[in-house]
Amino acid sequence: MLNFKQEITDLISEVISIQKDMIYQNISLIKEKDKGDYTFPCFTLSKQLKKSPNQISEELKEKLKLPKFIEKVESVNGYLNFYIDKEYLTKEVFKEYELKRQDYGKSDIGTNKTVLIEYSSPNIAKPFHIGHLRTTVIGHALYNIYKFLGYNTIGINHLGDYGTQFGKLIEAYKMWGKEYNLQENAMDQMVDMYVRINKLCSEDENVLERCRENFRLLEQGDKYCVDLWNKFKDLSMIDFEKIYKLLDIKFDSYKGEASYAKNMEEIINKLEKNGKLIESEGAKIVNLEDAGIKTPCIVQKANGSSIYATRDLAAIMYRAKTYDYDKSIYVTGYEQDLHFKQVFEVAKYLDLDEKYIKGLIHVSYGMYRLKEGKMSTRKGNFIKLEDILNESITKAKEIIEEKNPNLDNSDDVAQKVGIGAVIFSDLYNSRIKDEVFDLDEMLSFQGETCPYIQYMYVRIKSIIEKSNENVLLKDINYSKLNDELSYNIVKLLYNFTDVVIQASNKNEPYIVSRYLIDLAQAYSLFYNQNKVLSDDIEERKARLYLIDMVGSVLKTGCGLLGIKMPDKM
Repeated sequence: MLNFKQEITDLISEVISIQKDMIYQNISLIKEKDKGDYTFPCFTLSKQLKKSPNQISEELKEKLKLPKFIEKVESVNGYLNFYIDKEYLTKEVFKEYELKRQDYGKSDIGTNKTVLIEYSSPNIAKPFHIGHLRTTVIGHALYNIYKFLGYNTIGINHLGDYGTQFGKLIEAYKMWGKEYNLQENAMDQMVDMYVRINKLCSEDENVLERCRENFRLLEQGDKYCVDLWNKFKDLSMIDFEKIYKLLDIKFDSYKGEASYAKNMEEIINKLEKNGKLIESEGAKIVNLEDAGIKTPCIVQKANGSSIYATRDLAAIMYRAKTYDYDKSIYVTGYEQDLHFKQVFEVAKYLDLDEKYIKGLIHVSYGMYRLKEGKMSTRKGNFIKLEDILNESITKAKEIIEEKNPNLDNSDDVAQKVGIGAVIFSDLYNSRIKDEVFDLDEMLSFQGETCPYIQYMYVRIKSIIEKSNENVLLKDINYSKLNDELSYNIVKLLYNFTDVVIQASNKNEPYIVSRYLIDLAQAYSLFYNQNKVLSDDIEERKARLYLIDMVGSVLKTGCGLLGIKMPDKM
C-alpha cells in the first residue's frame, strides 16, 4: 500500500534542500475535517531559509509537481496542507485488505529484531490482586503489538520468588504452620501467615532478624527452607494460572528471580573488577552520583544476601547472552522508576555490548488505589483480581440477558464482554495515569468502552450475515464511497498500521484503544446516516465491503489489546 507520508516527503525534498528524515518527522495527519489529510509545517525552515513560514509554504506550493494521488495543496498560515484523492486512497485501502484480510495492518518492520517484555511478575505466596492488573494487561498488549509488527517477541513472567519476604513466610510457617491446612485455599492462608508475621516483625526486631537469616539459608540451599519455598511456589502458581486462563495469557518464560541466584557472584566480581563496588556499613554498593542519581545502588546486603537489584542485573546478563535482544522492556509501576534508573546505570559496568544497555526500557504506569488509600498485602488491604474479573463477568451477563434474554452462549459472551471491559478500561488512558476502578462505568454500552466497540462489531456481523452476499473487489464502484462519512472511515482504516507503530514507538497501548473508539464512532455515524443494504446494488456492495473492513480491524485491534469479540450480543 502506498505510503502517502513518504510520497509527500519525497515530493517536498525534490524542491528544497533538506534531509528527508526531518521532512518525514514533521509531516502529520490533519484531524480537522475539510482541511486536508496531511500537513507540513514550514516554521522549522524559517531560520534556515531566512524567510517567513507563510512565504516558504506559498513558494513550496507553487513549485510542487503534484502526482495523480494528490488532489490539491493549500498554503495556510505557514502550513502546507495536502489533500489525497479520495477514490485513489479508497482503492489503495481496499486492495490491501483484499490481499491481507485478517492480516490487514501487519508490518514487517520488526523482522530480525528481538524484543523482550517482562510483565505481570506476581510475588509468590501473595495474592494476584487488582494492583497486578496493569502490568499484566499493558505488558500483554505490548507483546501482541510488537509481534504484530514482525518482531521476535519474548514474554517473560519474572516471578517474585526470592527475597526477605520468603524468609518471613518460612518463619511464619515454623511458628504457626500447624494451624494452617495449605491443601485448602492455600493463597488465603499464606496471606494470613504473611500479614501475621509482618505485624510481629514490626513489634519485635529479633523476629525480623530470624526472617533475614531464613532467607540467607535459602540462598545457601538449606534443604528445609528450599523445600518449603518450593511448596509455596507450586501452590501459588496454581492460583496464578486461574487468572491467566481468564485473561487468556501465556508466557514464553516463567524464569523468576530465584533462577539468577547462581549468577550473583559473577555480578559482584564484574563490579569489583571495574572498580565500582564500595563497602558501606558492611553492605556493597555502587555510587551513582556521577550519573545524577543521588541514591546509591545496593547490590549485596551486610549479611551477604542478594537484593532485588542484584537479581535484575543478573537477569540482564542472562538475557543478553540468551536472547541477543534489541529491546528489553520492563513493565512495572512508576514507584520503581528509581530502581530501574539505578539498575540500568549499574548495568553499564557489566562489560556488555552497548546495544544491550541502550535496549533497556522501563515502561512505567500509574496505580489503582482503594478509597482508603494504597493497597498493601502486608496489611491485608487488597482486592483479589480473580474476584473482580468474576464480578465483571457476572454483571456483564445480567446486562446481556436483560437486553437479549434469548441469546445463545450467554456465558461465553458474558466472559468476553466482562473481561474485555476490564482490560479496555485499563488501556484506554495513558499508562502513567493513576486509575480509579469503576466496574459500572467499564460495562456501559454507551460512551468510550469496550462493550460499545463489541456492540458495533456485532452489528456489522449481523448486517453482513443478513445481506447473504459475498462481495468481490472487482465489483466495487469506488465513486459510491466519496461522501465524507465513508471517506472518514477509509482514512482511519488506512492509518491502522501507523497507529500500531506509534503504539510500539511510545510503548503506549492506549493509542490503539483510542483509535478503536474513533473507528467505532465513525462507523456509528456512517450507519445512522446511510442505509448499508441499499436498493442501489453498487452502493450496497461498496458499503458492505467497507463495513466488513471495519469489523475486521475492530476485531484485530481488540485482539492486540488482549480482548476477544463475541459474534452476537
